[in-house]
Amino acid sequence: MPVIFGKAPGKIILFGEHAVVYGQPAIAIPVLNVTATARVTPILGTEAGKVHIQAHDIQLDTLLSDLPEDHPLAAAIRATLQEITPNHTPAFTIQLDSKIPIAAGMGSGAAVTVAIIRALSAFLGRPLPNERISELAFEIEKLHHGTPSGIDNTVVTFQKPVYFQRGEPLQTLTLTQPTYWVIADTGEKTPTWETVADVRALHDESPETCDTIFAEIGQITQEARLALSQGDLDRLGSLMNRNQALLQDLQVSSPRLEKLITAAHEAGAVGAKLSGGGRGGNMIALVPREKVSQVENHLLEEGAVRILTTILRETAE
Repeated sequence: MPVIFGKAPGKIILFGEHAVVYGQPAIAIPVLNVTATARVTPILGTEAGKVHIQAHDIQLDTLLSDLPEDHPLAAAIRATLQEITPNHTPAFTIQLDSKIPIAAGMGSGAAVTVAIIRALSAFLGRPLPNERISELAFEIEKLHHGTPSGIDNTVVTFQKPVYFQRGEPLQTLTLTQPTYWVIADTGEKTPTWETVADVRALHDESPETCDTIFAEIGQITQEARLALSQGDLDRLGSLMNRNQALLQDLQVSSPRLEKLITAAHEAGAVGAKLSGGGRGGNMIALVPREKVSQVENHLLEEGAVRILTTILRETAE
């Protein structure tokens, strides 16, 4: 039996983080130049049921049977086995590798989960459709984030820019011209579940205030959808800046994020904001094509530890 691979990209949220957990829409895009990969290899000449997991990025080299039920990697493997072969587990090794920054709002956990499900279901002879992969990954996301929105598993599974609202049908976006997005990593690692929990606590303390903020973010996201489809950079930039101000009100920004956001504006970005859970991780800037290098260089000068630039290209109906 050949080695079977599964891959999934990173993702970045353009609009709507945190508010999406409370029923508002969000827009997110895949970041195809960073990926998570799962490789499944059969183990010959050993007893059925032996599953060896290697994830060198997190210094993990162990058997599935030695991991607790709520370990995210183990849960993804067990959920896939239960879905396809509940009464029989062949012996195999699964090797995991990810180039997606961890705890940086880029969907690293969801991408690893999707890569596992994609590779393992193919190895077992029944590749799962994207809809089911996303559903299973959403259940695993609860272990990562507690109360996930569902946007991470959706974007990295379908690998398309999406307009997402919990409980509503998935909507992919139609774009008429390319846009350029510079992503800068602050180097600060803050797990998404922490900021999600803190925003929930803030909402419990001041529900009316928070609901007003969430509703305004939702309106911004709806307007951004139209501006993005039309390629209206000035409008998009203005909406990003408004979204960032509201995220500040939710207390999820940080001094380092603010420094990089300011630097992006200084170098020519038309809009910039944090992306993801906040309090570290990444900021994202919308940049005219001719100023991409200028913005990249200035962000590095101002302390960004990593730069990724992704192009959101035209899409067909």
